[in-house]
Amino acid sequence: MAVLSPRRERDTSAVRAGLVAAALAVALLVLLTVAVSLGSSNIPVGQVWAAVGRKLTGAAPAAGTSDVIVWQLRVPRALLAALVGAGLGLVGTAVQALVRNPLADPYLLGISSGASLGAVAAIVFGAGAGGLLGLGLSGAAFVGALLSFSLVWTMARRGGGFSPLRLVLAGVGIGQFLSGITSFLVLQTADEQQTRGVLFWLMGNLGGAKWSLLTVPALAVVLVGLLLQSRARGLNALLMGDETAAGLGIDVTRLRRELFVATSLLTGVLVAVSGAIGFVGLMVPHVCRLVVGGDHRRLLPVAALFGAVLLVAVDVVARTALETQELPVGVVTAFIGAPTLLYLLDRRLEK
Repeated sequence: MAVLSPRRERDTSAVRAGLVAAALAVALLVLLTVAVSLGSSNIPVGQVWAAVGRKLTGAAPAAGTSDVIVWQLRVPRALLAALVGAGLGLVGTAVQALVRNPLADPYLLGISSGASLGAVAAIVFGAGAGGLLGLGLSGAAFVGALLSFSLVWTMARRGGGFSPLRLVLAGVGIGQFLSGITSFLVLQTADEQQTRGVLFWLMGNLGGAKWSLLTVPALAVVLVGLLLQSRARGLNALLMGDETAAGLGIDVTRLRRELFVATSLLTGVLVAVSGAIGFVGLMVPHVCRLVVGGDHRRLLPVAALFGAVLLVAVDVVARTALETQELPVGVVTAFIGAPTLLYLLDRRLEK
C-alpha cells in the first residue's frame, strides 16, 4: 500500500489539474461572452451568439449595428485579451523556472523595454503615417524587442556561460538602459498628445485589436506553448539545480537557450500587440501552483487558461469601470496583482 501511495498522489494531482482546466475553460467561454456583450452599448447574450452564428454560417447580418459591433470590434478584442493572458501565463511560468526565481516575470529579461522603445519611437515619429520605417506600431515594437533580445543574448553568452545570474543581470541592465532612452525620447520630442498616447500604451492597451492582428500572437502562443509543454520535464529539473538536472540527463545550457529564445520572442509579440501589462505573468504561476502543484506538465496548461481568464475579466473591468473613459489594462492588473502578491508573500513568510 505504501509503495502505491506516490502513484495515487500523482493520479489525484492529474485528476485535480484536469478538473481545474475544465472549469477554467468553461469560465473562459462565459467571460468571452460577457466581454462581447458589455460595453458602451450593451448587447444581450442571445444577440451576441446569434451574430456570431450568422457570421460563421455566412447568413445575412441583422439590421442595425449590433453585428458589426460584435464581430468587428468586441470579438477580436476579447480574443486578443485571451491570447495575451495565456501567453503571459506561459512565459511567466517558464521564466520563473528558467532563472529559478519565484519573483521573476516575463519582463525581467528586458524584452519589454526594447518593445516599448520601438513603440514609443513609432508614436513619436508618426505611427499614423505608417509608423517608423513603415512598420506601424506593433511592427516597430517587435523590432525593438528583437534589438533587446539580441543585446541580452550577446551579454548572457559572454564567457561561454548561460547561467540564471547572467541572464537576469543582462536583462535588467539592458532593460534599464533602453527604458532610459525611451524616457529621453518622450521628454525631448513628444508633444502632449503623443505623451498621453505613449503612457496609455506603456500601461497596457487592447484597444487596437482587429482580426488581422490576431494571427501572429495566436501562432506564437500555440507554438511556444507546445515547445514549453515538450520541455516540462526539463523545467521541473531546472528547479532542482543545474547539477541535479544534468544528472537526470538534461543539457542545461541548451535548455536554457531554448527557453530564453522562446520566451523572449513570445514576450516581444505580446508586448507588440498589447503594451506592457504587468503582474499577470508574475501572479498567475503562483496562484496555479497553489491549486495544481509545481509539476510543469500540469502547471503550464492551467497557467495558460487562468491567464486568459484573468486578462479577459480585467479587460471587461477596464472598459466598463468608468463611464467617460477607458482605463489602461495595466492599471487594473496592478490593482489586482499588487494585493495578491503581498498576500502570497505573507503566506510564504508564515510557512
